Amino acid sequence: MSESDDSARTEFEQQAEQAELGFVSEFVLFLRENKKWWLLPLVGALLSIGLVSILAGSGAAPFIYTLF
Repeated sequence: MSESDDSARTEFEQQAEQAELGFVSEFVLFLRENKKWWLLPLVGALLSIGLVSILAGSGAAPFIYTLF
């Protein structure tokens, strides 16, 4: 093996030994690296719709319906 193969392998091994990132931190790194900031409002809207739909089936439903 050449020296470049050794350095690439050791870098790969170092990356493999690092602690895994969580879903949220990995998503933030994706947004930052790929400049996809327009995804934030979409994800926020989907999360809020999901939250409202979950709360609509609970005892909080009368309070939610007064907001609309």
